[in-house]
Amino acid sequence: MKILVLYSGAKDTALAWWLSKSKLIENLYVAPGCPGTEAFAVNLPDLDTQDSEQVLKACKDYSIDFVVIGTEGPLLAGVVDCLNSNGIPCFGAPLKSLNLETDRSYARDFAARHGVKFPAYRVYENINDLKAFLDNEGSKKVFTIKPNGFAISRNVFNSSDKNEIISYSEQLLKKGPVFLEDHIDGIPITVTLLVDMNGYVLLPICSEYTKREHGEANIVTGGMGAVSPVPLNEEEFFNLSNSIINPIFEGLKQEGLLYKGVLTLALVHKDNTDYLVDFHLRFNDPAAQTIIPLIKNDAVDIMRAMQNNTLSNVVLDTCQLSAVSVVVASEGYPQKPKKGLRFKSAAGAAPDNRLEKAPLVFMGAVGRDSKGALVTTGGRTATIVALGTNITEANSLVYKAVKGISFKGSWYREDIGNKFFTSTVEN
Repeated sequence: MKILVLYSGAKDTALAWWLSKSKLIENLYVAPGCPGTEAFAVNLPDLDTQDSEQVLKACKDYSIDFVVIGTEGPLLAGVVDCLNSNGIPCFGAPLKSLNLETDRSYARDFAARHGVKFPAYRVYENINDLKAFLDNEGSKKVFTIKPNGFAISRNVFNSSDKNEIISYSEQLLKKGPVFLEDHIDGIPITVTLLVDMNGYVLLPICSEYTKREHGEANIVTGGMGAVSPVPLNEEEFFNLSNSIINPIFEGLKQEGLLYKGVLTLALVHKDNTDYLVDFHLRFNDPAAQTIIPLIKNDAVDIMRAMQNNTLSNVVLDTCQLSAVSVVVASEGYPQKPKKGLRFKSAAGAAPDNRLEKAPLVFMGAVGRDSKGALVTTGGRTATIVALGTNITEANSLVYKAVKGISFKGSWYREDIGNKFFTSTVEN
């Protein structure tokens, strides 16, 4: 099988790496790709992944059998719809389903119709109505503020300070309505489903760390690390399946919104209750980098089952280890990351991540300068992943490995995984 992966960052490096290990793959192409994908795939650096006609032409030029889209840009550009209408099978959500991510009010209405719990929320189109609500609230209640529409990163802000909320909301209102949600202080849970028209496969459950630093209430990033699998007991898993996962899947089926691709559910778990926070019709970063190394199934086998609408027959085979990932970021991230810094990686034992028991390095915002040297191109440069017999061991291994990533001003969180073996609950 000849496969094309449309790329945007480290999560797509991990996805392409998983596909590259398949015994059923003939050629693997990644567009535009990065230095991390060139070790196991053919990069197509000049392909605009958000131009449907360019993608369609590339599929014909390279005789592509299947296109994998786990990232936002091509989805929003309607690439899936274009490919499907031209008879090219692909992994990804069509435009009609993307309202679940691009309109949070729509998503909450959907959840309400199917009995799924979510935090109380309000939507504001002007700052005066928001100010009036905050004046009447009169307490130090913590709110989460985010755009009602789509945001490439987790563009959210948590605060109980009225002036901070108003200031941040004024910036968001320049682009569209503001979504104000009651903040629930629990454990963040990321549920990743591969779905087809008849069923789904539940990938290992993950917990992501989205704040820039431990203890910071306000500054939220696109993701600084993750742990998988989350140690849920039998009762917690039963409740999660029956209160969140199954109702949502059945709701998608009833409303004609199912597709062949990935569905990510961002949840908060508190007091044995799960609350839906957001839908992502794409892989989360760094959840994808964290859970993919745990999966033993051949990726192409799963993709074929998806195309045949037989995912419900797939038995997920995992390595029964724990994974901890740490994202190495550039100075100034998330506000204004520095770019063009010389990037050095000694954390992985091989560029293709194929050596047993070695830490995995999934490059993200890394490119090459005019002389071919590795340089940073954005905020989150690479994700380091280590596997261990438990979270404690994986945590120890990943922090030994992360020291091998170096460039001027690089930084990372130092507490990924701690909350699962200490009393810490910050995320």
